[in-house]
Amino acid sequence: MNNDTAPLTVFITSPLEPEHVERIRAVAPGRVEVVYEPDLLPPTRYVADHKGREDFRRTPEQEARWRANLKRADALWDFPVPPEDGTPVAELLPRLKWVQTTSSGVGQLVTRLGLQDSDILVTTASGIHCEPLTEYVFMALLVHLKDLDRLRREQVAHRWERYCGEELAGKTLGILGAGRVGRAVAAAARFFDMRVIATDVQFTDSQSADPALDRQLPVEQLHTMLSEADVLVLCVPHTPETERMIDAAAFAAMKDGVVLVNIARGQVVDENELIAALRSGKVGFAALDVFETEPLPIDSPLWDMPNVLVTPHSASTVPSENRKITDFFCHNLRCFLEARTGDMRNVLDKEKMF
Repeated sequence: MNNDTAPLTVFITSPLEPEHVERIRAVAPGRVEVVYEPDLLPPTRYVADHKGREDFRRTPEQEARWRANLKRADALWDFPVPPEDGTPVAELLPRLKWVQTTSSGVGQLVTRLGLQDSDILVTTASGIHCEPLTEYVFMALLVHLKDLDRLRREQVAHRWERYCGEELAGKTLGILGAGRVGRAVAAAARFFDMRVIATDVQFTDSQSADPALDRQLPVEQLHTMLSEADVLVLCVPHTPETERMIDAAAFAAMKDGVVLVNIARGQVVDENELIAALRSGKVGFAALDVFETEPLPIDSPLWDMPNVLVTPHSASTVPSENRKITDFFCHNLRCFLEARTGDMRNVLDKEKMF
């Protein structure tokens, strides 16, 4: 049990619906002070928007309150955006012990903020995005294989012309990154009677025992997996080891006309090589929710390629997102108050960056 007499101060640093703030307050009344000042947070653009409007700026009075709250915070809901004056985030958070993030892939952010070697505990939102990301994958595959663009054109033209579409059954789905999202994709693929192969940097016992995976290959055999896959789904975190893992040699190893879905991070793919592979037909279709530079630059060729689906890093965003993250946060808050950090979920391994 935490023996501190002063309540733990939790500061909400990204937009959150008031009902979820109240759920956090209800975890331990009297032992936790939840600081939630909506006027210090940017207006949201959509449900579960964790960044808010990009043109938002605090007044000097608001900025003073913002920094005062950061200074006394023991725990944060989300990392604050680094200040424009260049002050290191670590200097603004002298009491900080723990951060619950709203994203899964935060290893690179922790490093950029200079917190990789700190004692600050970081827990992520890993696992809560499995369902929407899996739905996105199969939405993209079905849109392509059933040729939705053709059907829309024919409907607009009032033209009835039968055709033969493709099917998922019997195709081989290759997964790079067999974590929670990758295995959720694998489970759905089995429903469609696909063969599922996967590779990861290091397979855990639970991954190796997953019945949804027909075959697991070590990362050293990545190109072997790529040569067998009709569809490739990228689910790995962005780490030094995965940076541009899908490079020219990887594309060369793929089947002609392969379908690529990237729900990982844009930096996992060499984007110039991807564009070349799309132009040559090596990649027949790509559904891309993440990019090397975000927002995707207006002059990127990817915008206008007929065999590309561009989505604005929103595949994981659904109305239930903040409710699920709050569930994680409340569980972790109870554990933190009771000094049971070993029972906290999704603790970031700062060395591995995931």
